[in-house]
Amino acid sequence: MAAKRILYLLLIYCFTSWLITRELSLVFPAGTLIEGFLILTFIAAIFSVTKTGWAQVNTDMFYLLLFWFFISVAEVANPEGASIMGWLKEIRSAALYPLMITSLTLIVFDREKDLNTFIFIVLFFSTMAALDGLKQKYIGLSQGDFNFLAYGGAQTHIIFGRLRIFSFYSEAAQFGASQAHIGLMALVLALGPIQKKYKILLLVISALMLYGMLLSGTRGALFALVPGAFFAIILTKKFKVLILGGAVAIGFLCFLKFTYIGNGNYEIYRLRSALNPEDPSLNVRFNSQRILKEYMSSRPFGGGLGIIGANGMEYNSDKFLSKVQPDSYWVKIWAMYGIVGFIIWFGIMLYILGKCCGITWKIEDPGLKIKSIALTSGFGGILFCSYGNEVINTMPSAIIVFMSCAFVYKMPKFDREIKERKTLTE
Repeated sequence: MAAKRILYLLLIYCFTSWLITRELSLVFPAGTLIEGFLILTFIAAIFSVTKTGWAQVNTDMFYLLLFWFFISVAEVANPEGASIMGWLKEIRSAALYPLMITSLTLIVFDREKDLNTFIFIVLFFSTMAALDGLKQKYIGLSQGDFNFLAYGGAQTHIIFGRLRIFSFYSEAAQFGASQAHIGLMALVLALGPIQKKYKILLLVISALMLYGMLLSGTRGALFALVPGAFFAIILTKKFKVLILGGAVAIGFLCFLKFTYIGNGNYEIYRLRSALNPEDPSLNVRFNSQRILKEYMSSRPFGGGLGIIGANGMEYNSDKFLSKVQPDSYWVKIWAMYGIVGFIIWFGIMLYILGKCCGITWKIEDPGLKIKSIALTSGFGGILFCSYGNEVINTMPSAIIVFMSCAFVYKMPKFDREIKERKTLTE
């Protein structure tokens, strides 16, 4: 089906768009191409998806994201007077992409084979990203990488003379968080009922990505790994795994928090600083949040979309909020939509996460269940990691997370089909 192929191409494009632009020195509207892929998928689906397929979009997740989209549209009339161009740029990642990606995934993909293809693409390109990160660290940078650093990237990617590895992603924070996310997914999948050779391969891939996470120097990536692991452990419903996994997780955090072992390694030292409440970088963020708290106390509906962050600096440089660094997607939502909007957004995200956990809990087929655990725990990790960085709104994490949620919503259908096939063969 053409619609499926276009959506897979979009997934691949979201991994490689920065690689293309850097290495070929191209300047093109990456976001516009994403929308182009989505529109083409929609058109292809009109001609190829049956009425039954379109009915699959009838889920609470679709209606919640549609509601959030309408709220985002209404923000164009925010009395703070943010630029309409800034609003137009920001609404895409904040509301349009989540709505369209989840809707099209629900409509277009209808078989477990589609889920397996999705997982394969995500694992393959994440592994390629990890290998490219190793290449940057131990072999050297490409001309495109040098250009990225020369035109502003060095300011945030060379700390005390050490390079924060960013691979072929937009920057190191996205690379580190994504590596933690997919590394955890690979580890969970390795625990499933698969052949030994695939278990070993997934464990190697997981270790490679977790090393990539360390090389990124992104401390917030720890908060994709730990909450994600927590969800994975709970969802296994196995008491031994719960005890052992919990002990390992607590031991790992204690190792970082209460020892100095490995401080000679810059990557471990950098990760350890994420748990240091006196870390200067962390206190800068807390100070920014204190400033925002005072300013936002009289603005329950925020300053409008595009008022803060990159779009704020470009389109709303005359506004107070544009001069505050959000350093967090949660804070960015709070600044743009106000406390009212933040509570709605966070409530929607928690509801979808809880629904995915409930679906996963009820799946009977062991192979399908472990895939659902991997996707759900990855979403949980990225959601909480987004407190520290803008991750859930940045590619490729954004498309992976929202396609993952849609696939989890399809799991009961896949589970019934597996059960029916088993019944017919008995």
